[in-house]
Amino acid sequence: MHYLSEGFKAAFAILLSGQEETFNAIFTTLKVSTFSILLTLAAGIPLGFILGYYSFPGKHACRAISDTLMAIPTVVVGLLIYAFISRSGPFGGLGLLFTLRGVAIGQFFLGLPVVVSLTASATEQMEDSTRLTLMTLGASPGQLAASSLWEGRYAVVAAAMTAYSRIISEVGVSMMIGGNIKWRTRTITTAIALETGKGQFAEGIALGIVLLSIAFIVNGAVSVARKRATS
Repeated sequence: MHYLSEGFKAAFAILLSGQEETFNAIFTTLKVSTFSILLTLAAGIPLGFILGYYSFPGKHACRAISDTLMAIPTVVVGLLIYAFISRSGPFGGLGLLFTLRGVAIGQFFLGLPVVVSLTASATEQMEDSTRLTLMTLGASPGQLAASSLWEGRYAVVAAAMTAYSRIISEVGVSMMIGGNIKWRTRTITTAIALETGKGQFAEGIALGIVLLSIAFIVNGAVSVARKRATS
């Protein structure tokens, strides 16, 4: 256990010293994950509302697919995106492979089912009286959607935080699409895998502490949002 205690001491020393390589991976992670979650919310919330509010042919199949994709392994998403954006793929000419834009696209598809399914669930749980009141007042489709989502805002926030937690902690997409390139596409998770493999436990622990701290903050926000949604 001695090497663990020494590793933690060295890890805190790295964080306090502001080691450039370590903090570059942290900032890269925050940058790409923030961009990914914004894209995910922009697409996922409207799709989730439509899936939860309206009835249409194939709705149950769409819901089943979305729910199933919530648990799709990150390496499978990475493999599929890689096939599309590699040089021999249909979008190879866009130059997305081994870039943060490519990683963001992969993370978008990773988080989208989470936001869609959880937003749909929040919409379905809205009381019928609220819907009838809005329709009686002559609310437009946009007003109806905005009012409904506001009623279930805490559940939507929980969906967003859950998706962000999945995005920021994934390693498969970042490794396969980003390539773990130093100073460019190296994220916290890929850096942990690399440094641990090299035997650099202190740097791995330092990044692990940061990732764990982010996870605690995100999960705390999810817990608060869920409590308010059910109160």
